[in-house]
Parts: sequence; structure tokens; C-alpha cells
Amino acid sequence: MKSEFLNIMQERGFWNQCTDEEALDDLLSEAEKKGQAITGYLGSDPTADSLHVGHLVPGMIMRWFQKCGHRPLMLVGGATARIGDPSGKDKQRPFLDEQTLEHNIKGLKKSYSYFINFDGNSKNTSKIVDNYDWFKDINYLEFLRDIGTHYSINRMLTMESVKQRLDREQPMSFLEFNYQLLQGYDFCELN
Repeated sequence: MKSEFLNIMQERGFWNQCTDEEALDDLLSEAEKKGQAITGYLGSDPTADSLHVGHLVPGMIMRWFQKCGHRPLMLVGGATARIGDPSGKDKQRPFLDEQTLEHNIKGLKKSYSYFINFDGNSKNTSKIVDNYDWFKDINYLEFLRDIGTHYSINRMLTMESVKQRLDREQPMSFLEFNYQLLQGYDFCELN
């Protein structure tokens, strides 16, 4: 690898696979040479008021991303938490009330601040964003028409979180099935 960041990821065993490893390495390497920051994001749903062991490796990756001069964008899923990520679950998550979600979001922000720098105005100062901010006013019919038309049900059925539930013959609600639409929209919004 040419980039400092990807070399560190490999050395520490954080690296498994990538869609276009060469292009990512080139992008990061060029930015590092020029002293520019590339933005990458990590999404976490506020299902609890602090980080848990499942956040450890992704959080460490984002810390190294920032230490290598890049800008981590920490996405708190205030909207996606209202649906519930079906990944690795046997049944739908219980719904959290608004007070609990607000409390959990504050807790995640506090937890991230221990190892991600949010202070200052350097090129790689991190920022926390909440996907509820762009989802709360979206009209459902417009979302289906403007966004839903770009998704293939055939492709969505091949997603691991969906396949596992179907293979185990465990029910998955339409709500949970749509989680991946919200994740995809997050990517577009952040881009």
C-alpha cells in the first residue's frame, strides 16, 4: 500500500476487503502527500447511551483515519434507530421513545469525543451528524418515487442481513427491510 492509513490498517489486522483497493489507496496516498484530508464516515445507531464492544474496531479505524490526516465524519443514526438494523438479529428491535433516543445520541457523542477530535477548525476536525436531520421532513411518497426507484428488490434480497433471516425462516418486517434504503440515502446525503 502507498498510503499511510491503509498500511496501518493492514499492519493492525483491520483490513479485510475493499471494492476498489487500488483506487482507494491512490486517493488516500495523493491526499496524504498533498496534506489534504479525505472524508470517511462511520454510522452508529443510538440503541444504547454509550459505545459497546461492536464499536471498538470501527472506532479505532476512524481514530487512525484522523491521525493520518483525514476527516472522520461520525454519523449517528437517529432515523435508522427508529427502524432498527436487522443485521444479525432474529427479530425486530424494540422501538425506543424520543427521550431515550435523545439521551442515547448525547451519550454516543460523548463517547466518541474521548478518541475522535471534534474541537478546532483544522482540515481533519471531525463532525457528528444525525441522519434524523435529513429524514425527519421527507415525504414518504416522494421518497419512494425519488429514491425507491433506484433500488432492486432482487439485489436487496441478496443482502446478508436479509438472506440470513429468510434462510432461518424468521420474519422480517417491511420496516426492517427498508433499513438498507435509509443507509443508501445516508451515503448520498453525506456525499
